[in-house]
Order: sequence, then structure tokens, then C-alpha cells
Amino acid sequence: MIERKRNVKSSFFFFFLVSSLFADYNYSISNISDKIEKKMISGNSHKKNCPIPLTMLRYLTLEYIDFSGNIKLGELIVHKDVSFEIVKIFKTLYETKYPIYKMELVSNYKGNDFNSIEANNTSAYNCRNVEGTNTWSRHAYGKAIDINPIQNPYISKKGNISHKKSFKYKTRIHKNLNNPKDKAMILKNDIVTKMFKKYNWNWGGDWSTIKDYQHFDKRK
Repeated sequence: MIERKRNVKSSFFFFFLVSSLFADYNYSISNISDKIEKKMISGNSHKKNCPIPLTMLRYLTLEYIDFSGNIKLGELIVHKDVSFEIVKIFKTLYETKYPIYKMELVSNYKGNDFNSIEANNTSAYNCRNVEGTNTWSRHAYGKAIDINPIQNPYISKKGNISHKKSFKYKTRIHKNLNNPKDKAMILKNDIVTKMFKKYNWNWGGDWSTIKDYQHFDKRK
């Protein structure tokens, strides 16, 4: 289901086209409802001084395959300009059976990035600064996504990792792709990086001084 402000004729054509393309994949894109807005505010993921208004964001539900091989329906909030390409990316991840541990709104963790990572949660929008700065994160614009953060840790310039469960994933090499934890690791030539780069997203694994293997963002 796509919610768009279009005339009847163009809306019908767009819905028909999307239905034809994604008939085998369940997802939705919608405006931020009153219910979701209340959840975001009470969950500290959106505040009055955020750099963009809620009208610029979209609420997505997306099918994914979890670490047990079950089909689940996850949630993401992203900028409206990237909403449809996110659907296309996650559809490909679903089709290639890339495993995602969980996909919940960061408001479920009171907007706390550390706690969301500890839960190995894949998330997108969060109105917060880059850690240790007064600069808005790309997450605050709805143009950044962190995927399977335990298997894809942030590694500092000194090689430090803040999450103990991520220590074993400091060495970046696939050993057994039949193991979902191994397959969840994102490497340079994997389908995850290829799909995001196809739509001109940047990958934190390409950064030179630090590595943020979970992180993808779009600058335009």
C-alpha cells in the first residue's frame, strides 16, 4: 500500500505498477500517523528541535527473514525521498535471504542508540547528534540506516568496540554463510553493500580512520 497525494488516474497507474513489481513482497509506505507520532515523541526519537518535520518522514513496514529463518514484518522510519528505494533494497535482501535479527523503531529503546545496538536492532530515523558532537546525525534526517549492528560494529580509530557481543566480528571474513550470524556480516562485495551503493548510499565500512560496518547513509 502506497499513500501518495496524486490524482485518481495517476494513483491508479502507480498502484498498478507497484503491485505488478512487488506482488510477492509485503510492505507499506505511509505518512506518520498520530499513533506513530505519539510513539516517537514518548520514545524520545523525535523532538521539537529536530532538523526536519514529521511531514518529511515516512513509516515503512517491510518483510524480512530473521536469524531463525522466519518471515517477519519490520518497521523503519525514513525520509520520504528515499522511502521507495529502501523498499527496493529490502526486497532484494529478502529475496536473497539476507538475515536481519530484528527491525523495530528506535523509540522502542527510548531513542537510545546504545540500547538499540545491544538488542541487535536494525533501525533508521532517530533525531540525535553524531556522538560527541553538536552536529545532527544523518539518522536525524531519515537518511541513514544501521543494519545488524552486533555483527557489523562501529570500530574506533584505536580499534575499540563498545559492545562485547561484537568483539568476535572485528575480523571481517565470512567463514560459514549457512550460519545467519556469519551471513549477517556486511562485507565490501556482499549484496547489502552492492544494493545500497546502487542507489548512491555511502557505507561506513569504506571510511578510512574509523569503521562503521552497520551504517549506510545518503548525503543528497
